[in-house]
Amino acid sequence: MTEREPGDELARLRERVDALEGRPAPVRHRARSAGAFVLIVLGCLLAPLALVAAWTADLADDTDRYVATVAPLARDPAVQDAAADRITGALMHYLDLSHLLEEAAPADRPKLEKALGALGSSLDDAVSGFVRDKTREVVASETFARFWTDANRRLHTTVDKALTGSGGGAVRIEGDAVTVDLAPVIEQVKSRLVDAGLKPAAKIPDVHTDFTVLRTEKVADLQTWFRLLQLAGVWLPVIAALLLAAGVLLAVHRRRALVTAALGFAVTALLLGVGLTVFRAFYLDALPAGVSQPAAGAIYDTLTRFLRTAVRAVVALGVILALSAWLSGPGRRARAVRGVWHAGITAARTQTDRLGLRTGPVGPFLRRHRPWIGWLLVAGAAAAFILWPHPTGWVVLGLALALLFALAVVDFLAAEGAEGAR
Repeated sequence: MTEREPGDELARLRERVDALEGRPAPVRHRARSAGAFVLIVLGCLLAPLALVAAWTADLADDTDRYVATVAPLARDPAVQDAAADRITGALMHYLDLSHLLEEAAPADRPKLEKALGALGSSLDDAVSGFVRDKTREVVASETFARFWTDANRRLHTTVDKALTGSGGGAVRIEGDAVTVDLAPVIEQVKSRLVDAGLKPAAKIPDVHTDFTVLRTEKVADLQTWFRLLQLAGVWLPVIAALLLAAGVLLAVHRRRALVTAALGFAVTALLLGVGLTVFRAFYLDALPAGVSQPAAGAIYDTLTRFLRTAVRAVVALGVILALSAWLSGPGRRARAVRGVWHAGITAARTQTDRLGLRTGPVGPFLRRHRPWIGWLLVAGAAAAFILWPHPTGWVVLGLALALLFALAVVDFLAAEGAEGAR
């Protein structure tokens, strides 16, 4: 690829002439720079919102993605403990001492009532502990995991689940909370209690109790914002990218503008990641006293983990783009880095030529078409990133290293070895 752009060189020469002659910069250049600055700033400011919108649309439209997001909650110990406490409390409402005495002989009931009365609350605690142990076994089993996964898969229809609350079913929004009905799990617990000898559990009627996934005082507002973000999930990333590209193309110094846009894109995405961490603390502090803090934290972290992954991918992409634009520029340090790169490749090629390894017609062909081949490789890496379903930071880094390796191979094969030097 070429090491300098004619447009940049011409603009730089004009600036030097203007500076030597004491002339102000042309008004047209100042207008272009101002317009490019505005476009780049708008694109960078839209970047975090575009990430959130794309994440929301992904959860709302992709059932597999939604299930993959919420499935780990069923195996989180804090969530299991919170669900077990909720189920135990619902069942203990129907399990009291009078139910336990129904199985005793009529002649023995007065003595048992007197003995149980002396035990007082300790018997209730024992029964409650027994019920909770059986409940904990159920919520820690594959039964609960299958219920959680199957319910969310079956009930996921576009944005009608936890993000909007309009779908109904096991996942719904009531009042100020996003809840999951644990009735099927309670039936499994009742069966285990009966099998373990607690016969009165068989007489417990159908119990519907809700497990809170998300609680907020402004659920309606969240629903409205999520709907808007879902609608914007496709277009906001496109608009942000077009604004950044237009700003770079409009700028007088395009390479410098590209570095600025890439770094600004990375910084605003990083600020979104920081904002997610800060909002987590405020969210947990605002929860009512009866809500399990560990479970709420686990739910928040699970629901936002793919968004954090996207943030890391964008930060990595911005840094790599900025570094690439800088290294390809005419700066002294950039030229020095490229000089070391080319010197190393040329030395390696010279050594292989001395060992009798030749490239044949491939070397001259690559030397003639090296710029075009380089741009094709860059376009291929960009296409791979765009077509990758859910790129992560490691995917971005891997594509960058693969592109760097491909460019190194092209430079190696196109380099003038010992034979060409003679």
